[in-house]
Amino acid sequence: MSRAFTKEIDDQPPSPAPEEPISFARNLVTPQGARMIEAAVASLEERLRRSVSAEERPALKRELNYWHARHASMEIVAYVENPTAVRFGTVATVIRAGGKRQDLTIVGEDEADPKAGKIAWTSPLATAIEGAGPGEEIEFELPARSEAITIEAIRSAAE
Repeated sequence: MSRAFTKEIDDQPPSPAPEEPISFARNLVTPQGARMIEAAVASLEERLRRSVSAEERPALKRELNYWHARHASMEIVAYVENPTAVRFGTVATVIRAGGKRQDLTIVGEDEADPKAGKIAWTSPLATAIEGAGPGEEIEFELPARSEAITIEAIRSAAE
């Protein structure tokens, strides 16, 4: 009988889950993002020092490996005072379709929280508005349509 159709003995432990994927983009972070990464590393190291279950340990190590890599590669970008164009570390107040006003903060990938208005500098929306100044209208291309976005104001995210 061919070995292809025989059942393997399942006495081996399952293979560990793969490492967390890490972005190929530069790891730009705000000063606040750097503190967040440092806090994540410290918290995970502390959790591993305490007694954790054998089942929990591999997942914590994977997560710690991710944050160690992000810490090692982070490039802290200082906030700019009185910015005149949308860039990393700024808050852009925009007017979207239907007159909806929204504050968008351009941050690092690990800092992004779209529901809170924090968008990664690598996101399509951040890329679309980058470099625009107050009063400029940008056409943001979406898969099925485009949306006009007007930059109303820009300020430093440090404020």
